[in-house]
Order: sequence, then C-alpha cells, then structure tokens
Amino acid sequence: MLRYSIAYVETENGVQKHIMRYPQLFATKAIERKLDEGIHKGIIWHTQGSGKTALTYYNVKFLTDYYQRKNVIPKFYFIVDRLDLLQQAQSEFASRGLVVHTINSRDEFTKDIKATKVIHNNSGKPEITVINIQKFADDPTIVSTKDYSVEIQRVYFLDEVHRSYNPKGSFLANLDVSDRNAIKIGLTGTPLLGTDYNSRSLFGDYIHKYYYNASIADGYTLRLIREDIQTNYKIALQEALAQAEVKQGDVDKKIIYAHPTFVEPMLDYIVQDFENSRGACNDPTIGGMVICDSSEQAKQMFEIFNAKYKKDNDAIKTDTSYTEHLQEKNKVKSAALILHDVGDKQERKDWIDAFKAGKIDFLFVYNMLLTGFDAPRLKKLYIGRVIREHNLLQALTRVNRTYKDFRYGYVVDFADIRKEFDATNKAYFEELQAELGDEMDSYSHLFKSKEEIDQEINQLKDLLFRFDTDNMELFTDQIKEIADRKKVLELKKSLADAKSLYNLMRLQGDYEQLRSLDFEKINIMFRETSNHLDMLNLKESIESGEDTTNLLNLALEDVIFKFKKIAEEELVLADQLKDTLRKTREALASNFDQQDEKFISLKEELERLFKKKKLSEVTQHEMVANIGTLQQIHERIKELNRANKQLSDKYKGDIKFTRVHKRLHEQGDISKSERQIYEALIGLKQDADERVLDSENVLDNEAYFARVMMPNIIKRFKNEQNIALNPMTTRYINQLVVNEYLKEFNGGAGQW
Repeated sequence: MLRYSIAYVETENGVQKHIMRYPQLFATKAIERKLDEGIHKGIIWHTQGSGKTALTYYNVKFLTDYYQRKNVIPKFYFIVDRLDLLQQAQSEFASRGLVVHTINSRDEFTKDIKATKVIHNNSGKPEITVINIQKFADDPTIVSTKDYSVEIQRVYFLDEVHRSYNPKGSFLANLDVSDRNAIKIGLTGTPLLGTDYNSRSLFGDYIHKYYYNASIADGYTLRLIREDIQTNYKIALQEALAQAEVKQGDVDKKIIYAHPTFVEPMLDYIVQDFENSRGACNDPTIGGMVICDSSEQAKQMFEIFNAKYKKDNDAIKTDTSYTEHLQEKNKVKSAALILHDVGDKQERKDWIDAFKAGKIDFLFVYNMLLTGFDAPRLKKLYIGRVIREHNLLQALTRVNRTYKDFRYGYVVDFADIRKEFDATNKAYFEELQAELGDEMDSYSHLFKSKEEIDQEINQLKDLLFRFDTDNMELFTDQIKEIADRKKVLELKKSLADAKSLYNLMRLQGDYEQLRSLDFEKINIMFRETSNHLDMLNLKESIESGEDTTNLLNLALEDVIFKFKKIAEEELVLADQLKDTLRKTREALASNFDQQDEKFISLKEELERLFKKKKLSEVTQHEMVANIGTLQQIHERIKELNRANKQLSDKYKGDIKFTRVHKRLHEQGDISKSERQIYEALIGLKQDADERVLDSENVLDNEAYFARVMMPNIIKRFKNEQNIALNPMTTRYINQLVVNEYLKEFNGGAGQW
C-alpha cells in the first residue's frame, strides 16, 4: 500500500492525497495473477466514476516493478478512441505526476514503437504514452520481430472497450500483428455487448469486475434521480402545419428545437429549476450541464443565455438582507459553450477547467463531454435529446460523482429517455446476470389459456374503470383529455386484444366470458381511442420528426411553448437483486424497535433467504424469486416503520416510550385500549424526565431509579386510568421504563 497505493493529485483547488480504492487494489492483484498464468489480455469492468484512469496510474508503478524483477522494462500506452478523451487522459495522468508522452501521427508512432527506449523524458520519471486508435489504422507491420527487443514489454491500456474496437476494422488486427506479446488490458464502465461485435471475444475474459450498485454502497458514486418534463404548446402549431400541408413525419425537429421560440422558454425553465435546486440543496457551488438536441440548439441557447442571464460575478452588496444574499448566491451568472467548432483546443480546456473550479455555472454541450468528463460539482444534468445504448449510461453518470454530502445526482429529462434507459439497463443487467452464473429459463406458451384470456379481460375492465362506458359521448370527451400517449396506446392495445378475443371465444364456445363484455361498445371505444392516438401521434411526429424543409419558422412565431415538471423517480442502474436487497436492509436498519416480533420475523426471513447459497450460484429463476420475496419483505418493513413513526409522533419522537407502549399493547392483558396506555405513559414520561433532569446521577443507580419510579407507575396507571395492576405487571412496566432510560444513558441500543 505504501509503495503503490498513494497518489498526490494536482487539482484546481490544490494538491490532494488519494489512496487506492479496494476495487483498484483487487484489480491490480487480479492483473498480477493473470500475468503469472501467462494470460496477456482481458477486460476490467469497473463502473463509471470508480477511477479507471487512476487504476492505470497505479499499475504503471506496480507493473514497472513487476517486470523489472524479471529483468524486463515495461513501456506503457493508454489508448483512447476520441480526441477529447485523449486530452482528458493527458490531464489526469499529468495531475498525478506521470510524464505524459503524446503521438500526433502514424509515422511518429511507427518510430516510437520501434524504439528500444521506454521513456522520452530525461528525468527518469514514470511515463505513459497516450495515443488515439487511428494511429494503428493502416500499417500492420509497424513492428516486426527483428525490431522487437525481448527486454521491452509493451503494456496497452485500452479505454472504453465496449465501443469502437470493431474486428471488421484494421485497428485490432494491426495491434495484434504489430506485437504478439503485448499486454492488452481493456477498461470499461459499461460492458454492453453490441449487435455487431463482442468485446470479450476481442479482449478476453474479465480480469476484475466492480458493479454500479457496489460503487454506490461503498460511497464512491451516487444514485440518480430523474425528473420528467412535459412540453405543452398551443394547438396553433398543429393548425399552422396543416395549413402548410406538412404531412406527419415531414417535420425537421432540429428546426423546431433550435428556434428561439422553443429554446428561450426551455432555457428559462432550466435556469429557474437550477437556481431552485441550489436553494433546496443549500449549496450554490453545484454546477449544471445541458445536453442539447443539436449544435444549433446549443448555440442558440448560449446566445440567449448571454443576452438574458449572463452577469458579472461582482461581490454581493452588503446592504442586502440575508434572504436576498442567498438568492443572489444561487443565481446562474455564467456559462460556456463546448462544441468541436467553437473556440480552439486551449480555449475549450480553459472553459472546462473554469467549470471544474466553480467559476462557470453552466455548460451547454452536444456531443462533447458526455464520456470521460469528471467534475464532482456537476450535480444536475439536463438531457435534451435521446442518447443511445452505452452512451446513455456514460452521459447519465456524469452526475454520479461524490460531492460534499450529496446523496444523489439529478437528471432532468426533456427527451423522455425512459424507454432507451430501460433497454440499456436491461442489457447491462443481462450481462451482469451472465457474470453471476445466470441461466436462461423462460419460454412462452404456444397457445393462449383460459386463465390468460380472463386476465386480459380483467385488465381491460381495470383500465376502463374510471371511464364512462355507458355513454359513448362522455367516453369520447374523457379520452380527449388524456395527454399521455403511452396511456392511450395501452388502452388501444387492450381494446384491440378484446376485439380479437371475440372470435376466439366464439370458437371455444365460452359464451359466459363473451356476455361479460359489450363488444359493440368496445368497437366504438376502440375507434375513438384510435382517433385520439392519431392526434397525439401528430404531436409526437413534430417532436421526433425526420429531416424536411424549413416551412416552420412562420408557424413557430405564433406558438407558445411551456415546460413543466410532471414526475420524479430514481434511476436504478442494473442489478435488481442487489438494489432491492440494499433498500430492504436500509429499511430494516432504520427500524428503531428491533425487539418487535414482526421485525425479528422479517430479519430472520431475510437472513434465511441468503443463507441457502452464495449469490454467485443463484440461477435466474431463483434470483427472480428472491427479488419478489425481497420486495415483499421491503414493503412489510416499510409499513412497520410507518406505523412506528406514526406512534412515535404521539410521544413527540421519544422512541423510548414508543417501544414501551408497543410492549404493553402486545401483552393484551394490561389494557386493550391504546388510548389508555398512551394517557398513562405520557404522564409517566413527564415524571421520569423530571426526575432525570433534576439529577442525572439517578441513572447511575439502577435499583434506586426503579424504586423511585414505582409510585409513579401506580399513580398514572391505576389511579388515573383505572388500569388494574398486580405486583408482576407493575414490576414489568417499571423494568421496561428503567431499561429504556438506561439504554439511552449508556449510548443507545445497537442496530441490526
């Protein structure tokens, strides 16, 4: 640990001392084991935000000694697939004290890889060469056997191996041919398997894995909250489009989304929301990023921002009130536009560094900074377009870095990424399950059963429950009020299924089910639902239309766009089992009455569930069953916690007397009236608190405290509430109260 696990990092706020995290330590030891076994390639799957660049840095130090013990000199390369990631890697390595060598042309790389020297600096400091994959593209013979020195071991760390490393291209083949003995370690935080190629077939098996949920549990990364946004606009847009004879699907969304009429209210919403978030979080230092729909939208947003919101960061006036002072600190005053064609390389770097240092409030981006960008203060991400597959998880996790005492990163969703996120998360989960020993276990039934038909009919009845199904005119009015296309689509599908069941049920002769539905009305409802869905589809076609002519500017002039928040949810990234287990354990741990029989039962049920076998041996079927059981346990413990909280509120949050109350009520023979127990205990609480406040030393002598409390118990229970007491019952109540005070006095009860 002393030799390899400490890094002094130059940051915008001075030097920080970083210690190797345990996943980085275990991954380093795993690399050592693979090399000892003669294995020269593999993948390290460490979730985003867990420090893969830092892992590479630590391994430059570790592998240098590893090979020098074998009288071999290692030469290290860090390979990226984009220019912005190359610049990011350069900065990260340099800040940790490595000398960073860069290669700017294929010819330069040819000379470098043939050279027998392993470092280019004259100081002898550790060095790494950062290079873009394109430098390998065209010359598969840049290193031949005679050029290769057996005393040099090339070690390639390849970043983001879930993308761009396509075997149909020339890069990997050329890398293999150029140096058969090279060590190739693929790094990824999003090990999604693409449709055209498989990362593991290219780079080998996993060397080490560290999943997202483990990173959250360890406090290295944060969970995410998604805020859903709805865009409303006047029907004037649809009417104007119809007059212009622009057909469905013929609308270029970029024209709409980059138009000032759309951009300005969107920006207004973002700025107001972000300032409110700073106030709610009581932290004016957090930063925000807007991922725009296009570079045109980004430029328009930046232009409007500068005209409307940009302010000098002058000192806050001393004559302002405290509230005005806070409001001023939370205001958004500065922003930067990060596009490949805006500014030069140094200017973009300066803007990014200024944002990291807290000197810029907002970044407007399109394709840049969605991966590899690490700024802990970035806590709110505004997504203006759908991002696909692994790129989506990469973008979302820009806000997952730990910062102060934040528990979440926040994602504001203008583009409705739910479907894409679910698909991406499913792929992530399936890959995770495969690594946990998953097995395929699901096959569809060939024919629809009577039970499935009953289920479909009941589902339709549930969907129609809130509608007037007797009066079709009222039904039509109710349908037209629904703005959520997904709900209308669900209803249409269910009505269509019911229509298809008509002939099926006639063939089966199941007239009892047939009589339960009025198929004439179902046909009318289906038609009206379809008509409304067509109208909503027109709206969506505007928002997700394809390239067309620019007939929209005139129409847009008369349209008023409004944005409003409609929902908030937590984004769960992969591994349902672990996530459900975490929430269940957290709910159990937060229970303040762990002597409750219900609590003990739930705790034992959870323990039994995972004593059966190791998690890595659980099949998919068992995992699904476990998730269901865990969810049930979680719901039950949540309800138990809710009831506890409700009762503790009666005692002004005093959990001592809440627990005593529960024990007495559970007895059943003291009093069946909870009200009576409460009235007696609330008086007894006053007596006990006064005694303790008068003399804290009273709790040093348990026998004395018990003796002085006994008359109060008789007074409050027997005399005031007419609760019959016997010597055994009185001693039981007394012991409960005394134990609670002593437990609190001695530091509280241990939590499970």
